[in-house]
Amino acid sequence: MKNFSLIIKLNLICAAIFSVLCLYMHLDISAVAFPISAGFTVLLYFASYVELVKNKSVRHLNSVRRVFQYEPFVFITAFVIQRSGKFGFPAAFDFLCAFAWIVILVLAVLAQYFLAEKRIASLDSGWAEFLKTNPYKKPKGIKRVAVEILEWIDALFQAVFTIMLLKIFIFQLYEIPSESMVPTFLVKDRVVVFKSLAGPKFPLSNAGFPYIQKYKRGDIVVFRNPHYGSDRENEVKTFFSQFIYMCSLTLLKTNTDEHGEIKADPLVKRVTAVPGEQIYMLDGTLYSRTKGSKEFKPVVQDSSWAAWNLNPLSSKIKSKIQAIPLSEAQAESTLKIEEQRRTLDLNSAKAECEKLSKEFARYARPKENSGKSIEEIFSARDLFVYNLFSNINNETISLLTVKGGSDWVDSFLNSWHRENNISLQMVGSDAYAESSFRLNVMAKLLFGRILVRNASLLASEIPVSKWQSDSVRME
Repeated sequence: MKNFSLIIKLNLICAAIFSVLCLYMHLDISAVAFPISAGFTVLLYFASYVELVKNKSVRHLNSVRRVFQYEPFVFITAFVIQRSGKFGFPAAFDFLCAFAWIVILVLAVLAQYFLAEKRIASLDSGWAEFLKTNPYKKPKGIKRVAVEILEWIDALFQAVFTIMLLKIFIFQLYEIPSESMVPTFLVKDRVVVFKSLAGPKFPLSNAGFPYIQKYKRGDIVVFRNPHYGSDRENEVKTFFSQFIYMCSLTLLKTNTDEHGEIKADPLVKRVTAVPGEQIYMLDGTLYSRTKGSKEFKPVVQDSSWAAWNLNPLSSKIKSKIQAIPLSEAQAESTLKIEEQRRTLDLNSAKAECEKLSKEFARYARPKENSGKSIEEIFSARDLFVYNLFSNINNETISLLTVKGGSDWVDSFLNSWHRENNISLQMVGSDAYAESSFRLNVMAKLLFGRILVRNASLLASEIPVSKWQSDSVRME
């Protein structure tokens, strides 16, 4: 009984300290935390100290047990509400409140341990005699129905709060929002994430447990989407949205962005590189190197996880995929272009670029100046590959008529070899830099070929409307 009384007193002291820490002067939702914690502390005083220690009575034993069961839930609720206001708290204060709550949790569990049916009789002989002569009797009639309804409500509340604590500190259930992890995960797959070793934090605070987990390549991780804001208002909304999401077993999603769309948050991804590594992806293969290595090497195991071409997957899996980025024909076309890039002869490309520039200059008609300048034809955005080719017919006419148009074409097609010392050796510091360089040259070549062909069609008075179906351009 002496140890039990000590637990009751320590628990009461910690509850009082926590309530004082909840005292907050700002007039917002955070001010509600103190009345909640202080009110429950008063209830705890009468239910535990007065009833059990002072009066040595177990007449309301079931109610006392309920108070201890709800104690951690009430105080973690006060913790969250206090941090749901407009202002945050220093990390030291968060850690102090978190530590006080952990002590309360431990003491409440110990109190329930001693008050269990198998142990309570050993605490006091008077209690043992009272419980023996006054066994619990189930109520009858309407009273029994009311009691059972209350017990169901009690069980529901305890389940919700228990799940909340498990979600914060132990594990959480997530639903896959996109197909970035195909074929490992499909949309709406549910994954259980264990958080204990990853330094779980108390909600809306800087306090948390130490980070123990060390991730390695291939591990699947869950993290907050950096695309969305991390200000206090967003954090509060995200927490309560996830709480609703979790309580509804992932059925209700209320975490929306400013456009009313469901947020892709959190993200579920696989670790492809660890701290200190540099990586790049080339031809569907991941390469990496560390600080102590000059050479990039293929990451062999990555091919067992990632799949850039989903067409070879089984029909069973493909039937569950909402959108396959590349069709079989597009995938084959991509492979063909990659092969052309690898085998591109830079010396031949150099000669062809010079030839295309001269041919275009012969078609130029500067006397029919359109009045535009090169700056009006091309902005920095217009030089993006997609934009460059999407408006190439109008660009051809403008370049043929504007003053300096042929000079711009000459510079665009040939600056890559005139301004650099090009040889048959690797261009750039690594294979990725070389592949980017070669793709750039291929884009210039294609642009030059279409320009010259368009100029030829224009000189032959072929209507612009028929250029798109020209057989030479289609090759």
